[in-house]
Amino acid sequence: MSENERDPGVAIRTVPTAAERLIAVCGKCGKKLGGGFGSGSKKSLVKTLRVGVADTKGKRRRIRIVETRCMDLCPKGAVALVDSDSPNEFLVVVKETPVSVVAARLGLSESG
Repeated sequence: MSENERDPGVAIRTVPTAAERLIAVCGKCGKKLGGGFGSGSKKSLVKTLRVGVADTKGKRRRIRIVETRCMDLCPKGAVALVDSDSPNEFLVVVKETPVSVVAARLGLSESG
């Protein structure tokens, strides 16, 4: 075992971020729907949210919207997500819900 593996201070480190909030969207739900959001209902919820509520681009975003693996909720015809502002509850977003409705529920403002 190397010295770095024994020293927990070296094995775990912090990286600064501009993010103040994290919204995690279930990727498995999104793949099952095959889209269902945005113009023409062809985009995934995560992509629609990223474009719809973008405050800045890339890693400098104050709100990070990420796609995760399965969250074990598996709603039919919908996508599960969790918001770091309310980690004690999942949100279930039904297919074809307008991004403006999702943004309002999350307390986000739309770009544009």
